[in-house]
Amino acid sequence: MELTSSAFQHEGKIPDKYSCKGQDISPPLIWVNAPAGTKSFVLICDDPDAPVGTWDHWLLFNIPASVSELPEGIPSQPELSYGARHGRNSWGRNDYGGPCPPGGTHRYFFKFYALDIALDLKPGAAKREIMKAMENHILAKTELMGRFSR
Repeated sequence: MELTSSAFQHEGKIPDKYSCKGQDISPPLIWVNAPAGTKSFVLICDDPDAPVGTWDHWLLFNIPASVSELPEGIPSQPELSYGARHGRNSWGRNDYGGPCPPGGTHRYFFKFYALDIALDLKPGAAKREIMKAMENHILAKTELMGRFSR
């Protein structure tokens, strides 16, 4: 399984548009080669370089197996029209929050999981709840890393 973006290359610079310096909208993402038996996907974007510890920027779960891309600017709503649900990020919001480091260059990992189930969680679930529900159901994992500084 592979995750890519038309907005930035793996280990490349995330454009300002997707950060607090710009429109703060989610970047477009595309994935290919999901394993057989995939029922749903989970996306977790976090910054391990945050001074307070890993900062969760975006959690999206129950992305249907029939979906193979997320367009730019996913709506800031708890549940999307096709069933995907936002988890609660480190700002306490159920949406995408773009890169906004206090200083220096930070790494942003878009971690993408293929699961053999859909998660029985409500919108706004915390990362720990999502990770716990995923245990023993991960068929594949891939990640895309971008860098950002301001």
